[in-house]
Amino acid sequence: MSAAEAARWLAITHVPSPRLQHGERTYAGDDVVDFALATIQHEGYRDALRACGADVTMLDVNRDMPDSVFVEDTAIVLDEVAVMMSMGAASRRAEPAGIEAALRPHREIECVALPATIDGGDVVRMGHHLYVGASQRTNEAGIDSLRDIVERYRYGVTAVPVQHCLHLKSACSALPDGRFLVNANWIDVSPLPRESLIQIPEAEQWAGDVLVIDDCVIASDAFPQTLELLSKRGLDVVPVSVSEFAKVEGGVTCMSLVFRPTSALFPSAALGG
Repeated sequence: MSAAEAARWLAITHVPSPRLQHGERTYAGDDVVDFALATIQHEGYRDALRACGADVTMLDVNRDMPDSVFVEDTAIVLDEVAVMMSMGAASRRAEPAGIEAALRPHREIECVALPATIDGGDVVRMGHHLYVGASQRTNEAGIDSLRDIVERYRYGVTAVPVQHCLHLKSACSALPDGRFLVNANWIDVSPLPRESLIQIPEAEQWAGDVLVIDDCVIASDAFPQTLELLSKRGLDVVPVSVSEFAKVEGGVTCMSLVFRPTSALFPSAALGG
């Protein structure tokens, strides 16, 4: 893959914190994190991002914050703007400031503010529509605040009740062919287009979180039935090991902010046209 092709996507990641063991847990147990293995797995994850065409940046601005590796929750990055989140867990509310500094060279910045709360892991984008999880981390005011911001850029917003998992993305991912991979046992799928839903295998309840870059689908290797399901539908599946992050309720989308650089979105502007 050439440098020009790699530049079509940017991926911001964050080094795992040595305090990862002490991250917030809501639906996960208290399994001990093997930090050395987590570091190796994060390196493999970054390699997968590169293999799918992303230029990867790794930050360390929030190293002392246990959940800081889950950088996705701090922001959503649309083509026109980055929206900094107002995080649902009080222990994480200092994280977005450091990530905002990394995003500012790439996008205009808008912010959601307390008492509204919203995590980036609750936002699933399909084209110019955002499906937003009404979860323990994202309240009605957070959804309304995000709607007020993104409607100015012609994005629609639909709330999706989240019942048995942390974030909407724990149970719902947008696939490159316009369909959604879902765990209908954990969320109310009625706000989603019924004809576009693919239910994950019953034995793999945590498999609904996958990361899409162009036609690549990065997915946890812990869910072989789901990997096969996606492969049989003609998708280019890239398995990764994320077992240590799953112990603190992390998935493959959680550990990066992936977006197109403005030069790829607006090439004439990059050339001064």
